[in-house]
Amino acid sequence: MSIRLRLTLWYSGILAVTLILFGIVLYSVLSYYLDQNLRKDLEHQADVVTARIQKGYSLSPLTGQISPELYLNDYDIRSTTAYLLQLRNLKTGSISRNKILENGQLVLPLTDDMKKETMHNGSTFDQVIIQTSDEQVPLMMYSVIVVNNITGEELGILQIAANKGMINKITDTVQNIFALGVFITIALAATVGWFLARKALQPIDQVTEAAGQIGKGSDLSRRIDYQGPQDEVGRLTDTINGMLARLQTAYSELEESNAAQRRFVSDASHELRTPLTTIRGNVDLLEKMWKKQAETLQTGDKEQLNLSLEAMHDIAGEAERMSRLVNDLLSLARADAGLRMEMEDIELRPLVEEVARRAQFLPRKADWMVGDLGALDGVHVRGSRDHLQQMLFIFIENGFKYTPHGHVSLEAVRSDGQIGLKIADTGLGIDKEDVPHIFDRFFRADKSRGQTAGTGLGLSIAKWIIDNHGGSVEVKTRPGEGTVFLIWLPICFSRSEE
Repeated sequence: MSIRLRLTLWYSGILAVTLILFGIVLYSVLSYYLDQNLRKDLEHQADVVTARIQKGYSLSPLTGQISPELYLNDYDIRSTTAYLLQLRNLKTGSISRNKILENGQLVLPLTDDMKKETMHNGSTFDQVIIQTSDEQVPLMMYSVIVVNNITGEELGILQIAANKGMINKITDTVQNIFALGVFITIALAATVGWFLARKALQPIDQVTEAAGQIGKGSDLSRRIDYQGPQDEVGRLTDTINGMLARLQTAYSELEESNAAQRRFVSDASHELRTPLTTIRGNVDLLEKMWKKQAETLQTGDKEQLNLSLEAMHDIAGEAERMSRLVNDLLSLARADAGLRMEMEDIELRPLVEEVARRAQFLPRKADWMVGDLGALDGVHVRGSRDHLQQMLFIFIENGFKYTPHGHVSLEAVRSDGQIGLKIADTGLGIDKEDVPHIFDRFFRADKSRGQTAGTGLGLSIAKWIIDNHGGSVEVKTRPGEGTVFLIWLPICFSRSEE
């Protein structure tokens, strides 16, 4: 989830909670105000009617029929200005009602609990519902004891009620309007907030893009163009731009240092090849001359000459090893310099068979086995013939080097538009923790150091060749059981595809 989305959700949620709480408070206050206003109105009307009853009773005692002074204006029961009046005579139990109730033959309820509470408190408020001919009407009902002012005698219970439906409609309408307003407000706020968050965080996207360019190593001179105020984002972009400038300077210096190092390795390797070639040639010449002289010398002189020949043989071996090292360093220097291989369409089977034939003449103690190469029939790849041969010889020589007994084998497999060359041995194998590093330059497993000769550059060169051909390599190994290298190369086309 992006930052702008989280910010939008956060302040939209806060706004929603605030509006909902405000709506609840507003609804509660409005309901309370209307309810209290209606209660006061009922109390006022009850006081007026009670005064009329007491006045009428003082002239003619209450006999069971309601006094004419009790009647108010006749209104429809569904009107909020209509009052429903009912008097229960405590002596006779008779009920007197105003015309609204009499016309509808309605009676305001008075349960035992209501009566008991009214008698105890003097008055009560109740929420009741009465059924008219076509609907149910919610009422707010006020019940009060009517007392004789002279004797203090309780004459009856006066009940006065008013329609509460309009109040309910008002509160429901307010609730619905507020709910719709909250929804529209939150939607609008979320839209505007998303736009503002996107605009405010746009420099962050520029920072990400610049960091991506740096990660690719394509443009270290890129800077973040920020035209906004110097707020937190502005200070962040300034800091990032300063860091980019320092990185560019450091990277430029590092590139210059690496370029100088590559030039040195390339020049030194190139210059060393000539004297090494001369040394090897002269050593071979002296070795041949001294072998001829050894045939004519006496026994003592012959032994001394043989010692010289052994020393000369050691010099030749070391010179050859140095030549290989120099050639490997030169290959890697060219790779670092961005050497582009000359690619062509190559039929792979003849190339692999030629490598397999020449591999049997390499120095080895293990048996050399060539397996099924049928998968190579008609397969062409796009590549460099010399480099592909060099890559195969590196893996084969590596297998011979680390297989003191057993065998080294070569076979071909095919899968999903790729051709695989599998080189397996039954040699020393590689420890699990060393496998990720075997293609690093100058890396050699600890158990192979001192046991086998090598520079630790061969597999690095092989990996470089595979990468330049768009291929990959898989390694399966187990210490003491051997190693399998599976080189995958993309097929250019095959005879079956033609």
